[in-house]
Amino acid sequence: MGFFDRFRKKNMGRTVSQYKMISESTGGFYAWDGKLYKSDVVRACIRPKSRAIGKTVAKHIRKDFKTGNIVINPDAYIRFLLEEPNPYMTGHVFQEKMINQLELNGNAFAFIQRDGNDLPVALYPINCTGVNLVVPRDGSGRIFLKFFISGQQPFTVDYENVIHLRKDYYNSDFFGESPGEALTTLMDVVGTSDQSIISAIKNSAVIRWLLKFNTTLRQEDLEANAKKFADGFMSSSSTTGGVAAVDAKADATQIHPDDFVPNAAQTDRTTDRIYSFFNTNKAIVQSSFSENQWISYYENCIEPDITQLSAEFTRKIFTRRERGFGNKIVFESSNLQFASMQTKLSLQAMVDRGALTPNEWRETLGLGPIEGGEQPIRRLDTAVVTEDAAGNSEGKEGEEGEENSN
Repeated sequence: MGFFDRFRKKNMGRTVSQYKMISESTGGFYAWDGKLYKSDVVRACIRPKSRAIGKTVAKHIRKDFKTGNIVINPDAYIRFLLEEPNPYMTGHVFQEKMINQLELNGNAFAFIQRDGNDLPVALYPINCTGVNLVVPRDGSGRIFLKFFISGQQPFTVDYENVIHLRKDYYNSDFFGESPGEALTTLMDVVGTSDQSIISAIKNSAVIRWLLKFNTTLRQEDLEANAKKFADGFMSSSSTTGGVAAVDAKADATQIHPDDFVPNAAQTDRTTDRIYSFFNTNKAIVQSSFSENQWISYYENCIEPDITQLSAEFTRKIFTRRERGFGNKIVFESSNLQFASMQTKLSLQAMVDRGALTPNEWRETLGLGPIEGGEQPIRRLDTAVVTEDAAGNSEGKEGEEGEENSN
């Protein structure tokens, strides 16, 4: 019996929408058959994003709208939920799995398990093969999702208890679009090219010359002539110095491996089209990107998904009343983690002005926190500007510093 058996409910209404997921449940050698994750090209495209979002830090933020004060992780049970969503995963692994499902299916689902007080205690990614949207006939307006799991019985859960991420949200009113149909042709081209290369390698090891006889010969004569040609011109003991000679009865043609290999430029263009589909490029995939390339990739591909994660976690974990009191979930990430050392060192000015704490700056340098580093500091010559009764501007901290120096 699977974990989700305990959450099964009877189908309470009519099915109004259905979505088929791409789910990988078995291993094996890849041959294009609709399973995107078995493609090395697709996996290379989505890995940089899932790794980057996996490294984001989920935090519970509570803001007092009257005072403007912000408290980070005020409730221990929420902090534990974000750090360890379930007994089998850390927050890092959970976030990677959700993004992988989002990229492969255009949808990603996670079940929110709640205790007797309706507080969330665990999050479980749902690796399903299909989903049905179910609307009860009681007119309550509630929505249920019926999930189909490979090798298990389907189960139905309230949509309020499901974290649902979507991508390419266009045709369906509820689900994102799967990339499978758009990638079918490209994946067929890649699969055919790979098979051609394999055939070229096999043929290059077996067939090196082709003898075409101008007369009809019996099979045993063909084999005898081929053996005679090989013994006379291809063996290491050949006395002709590797020079082949045939009479008018036969034509000898050398077989090159390149004769079987597809055009490299065409294969590269197909791969580039797959890269473009996933909004990535060769530099990102091979980790040879520059600082500006990473910042562009971060803002275009990673930041939107982080924003969606924050919004979906906030609205599904907290009630409207709790959100009204300033509770929300944020996923913190820095697009400066791959910045150059020169850029990181220039952030010293942000520390001097109190915009960054010393520990936040040290984090961009890959260094651990220090005691007292969570407190913002400010140089005296960057003090807050105030005005005296006469309207003259003065730096309060700067004056104190001058008085102390006198």
